[in-house]
Amino acid sequence: MSDNIVTPDICDAHPEVEAIVAPFTNFGGVSAFYGPVRTVSCFEDNSRVREAVSEPGNGAVLVVDGGGSHRCAMLGDMLAEKAHANGWAGIIMFGCVRDVDVLATTPIGIQALGSHPRKSHKRGEGTRDIAVDIAGTRVAPGQWLYADNNGILIAEQALPL
Repeated sequence: MSDNIVTPDICDAHPEVEAIVAPFTNFGGVSAFYGPVRTVSCFEDNSRVREAVSEPGNGAVLVVDGGGSHRCAMLGDMLAEKAHANGWAGIIMFGCVRDVDVLATTPIGIQALGSHPRKSHKRGEGTRDIAVDIAGTRVAPGQWLYADNNGILIAEQALPL
C-alpha cells in the first residue's frame, strides 16, 4: 500500500518499531509505501525474486536479502513492472537494481543499496518466506514494513496510521 506515511511520525507514535540501518536509496515511482512483509533470500541470483513478483502481491512488500552485493542487479524494469501489475506495494532490495530511469516512473515503491548495470545469474537458487537479516535487523513474513525517504521501519503488526 502507498500513502502519505511519514516514518519519523511513526517512530514518534510507536517507539517499539525497529529501523533498518543501511544506506537505502529510493528508486521507485512511489516514495512512501507500506504493507505486510514477504521475503526472499538469494545471492546474485534473482530467480526467486522473479517467482515472487509473478504472483499476487496483495499489497505486500517484498524484502529481498541479496547479501548486500554490489556486483550485479537483482531487480530491473521488467520485474518492477510485473510486481506493480501483480499488486505489490513495494520492494526492499538489500542489493542493487538497474534500469533506474524506468524504475523512477514505475508506480511502485523500490528501495535498494545502489544500482549496477549487470543482470544477476538465473540458477533457481534462493529461499522464500523465511526470516532474513537486513543490516542487523531481523525481518520476517507477517511483520509490517513502512518506508519513505527518511528510512525503513519494521513493526510486529500493522500500525494505526
